[in-house]
Amino acid sequence: MKAVIQRVSEAWVTIEGEQIAQIKSGLVILLGIVDHDTNEDIKCLSNKITNLRIFNDEEGVMNRSLLQSEGDAIVVSQFTLHASTKKGNRPSYMMAAKPMNAIPLYEAFIKQLETDLGKSIQTGRFGADMNVTLCNDGPVTIIIDTKNRA
Repeated sequence: MKAVIQRVSEAWVTIEGEQIAQIKSGLVILLGIVDHDTNEDIKCLSNKITNLRIFNDEEGVMNRSLLQSEGDAIVVSQFTLHASTKKGNRPSYMMAAKPMNAIPLYEAFIKQLETDLGKSIQTGRFGADMNVTLCNDGPVTIIIDTKNRA
């Protein structure tokens, strides 16, 4: 499971001109899933995102987590995170999980993140063509791959 997280001062998701999600301070989480992702990957990634200290404290130092800052989150499925660009100029998405495997893992990740944060989060729509608009705060952008944990 791979995630690109961006600390934002505001963000929203629209589909065909309809806004389906909006937050102020928090994180936009772009989530890529492969077939061999498990519940262990979900728990690990949710815990890391919830507790990663990337929000400023009173002294302007990145010392607070999403949980501590009481920020919000939007999770957007993004199969292109698992693109392979080794051959030619057309990316291959063979590593990305097919919807029948990815959707249950995507939904389980959302539930786990809501449990870890103690509140509802917003989402994009799995498989939809979305416009994600955000103001990256910092900018702070971090990539987490559960297959690279030590």
